[in-house]
Amino acid sequence: MSEETTKTMESAAPEVTPTSINDLKPKMQLKGTVNRLELYGAFIDLGIGTNALIHISQMGTEHINRVADVLNVGDEVSVWVDKVDPKRKQVMVTMIPPLDVEWSELDKGQVYSGSVKRLENFGAFIDIGAEREGLVHISELSHNYVKHPSEVLTVGAEVQVQVLGFSKRKRRIDLSIKNLLEKPEGATNEATPQEVYQVEDEIEEDMPTAMELALRQAMGEEMPVRIKKHGGKKKRKRGKRREQQEDILSRTLHVQHNG
Repeated sequence: MSEETTKTMESAAPEVTPTSINDLKPKMQLKGTVNRLELYGAFIDLGIGTNALIHISQMGTEHINRVADVLNVGDEVSVWVDKVDPKRKQVMVTMIPPLDVEWSELDKGQVYSGSVKRLENFGAFIDIGAEREGLVHISELSHNYVKHPSEVLTVGAEVQVQVLGFSKRKRRIDLSIKNLLEKPEGATNEATPQEVYQVEDEIEEDMPTAMELALRQAMGEEMPVRIKKHGGKKKRKRGKRREQQEDILSRTLHVQHNG
């Protein structure tokens, strides 16, 4: 695997002392002094000739009403570079520690070092420093059959994982340990995460809505939940079906009310 596609989590980098705005990079940790407060934030002197702005929303994870509740002129603060524009002489900083791995930095095939956080029957959750923990499905733990993740992993262990895929919308990161292990002769495995997740997605897509449940109750019927087969036009079909069900429900409830 090429070095370009291989990344590992590293411990916090030591503080550096930049001499100009050109030395700044995103996520760089610095120390500065508060030299001015405004309603929307504060200006920080980083010793580079250009004051950095920290917006009130970047002063902590909790809601802040007033800048003065957190900072005072003359305070020494530890900040991280959020955005830097040397041409415009603009620097934005934050007091919220940045993620080691941003969604925009993820890519298939990348390798990270992470810590095992949880073990479930279906796999292990690994912290790689992203917004969400990544999941190593049980089929991606080893080339050999694994009955439970505890057979090969323990909580707190450091492991190397490879990114199989991710979805920012679903807040999901799929990882593999197996891909980084040498495959023994005759090793077999069962369903892949892609196959398992595909089935889970189909079940989720066809779960009854609140309208469907109300319709079943109004009609005194039990309607089985069907798992859709592979095929197109799911969204349009679901939308049309829901419109029909809403119309039926409306008419059914009207009849029951008048009856």
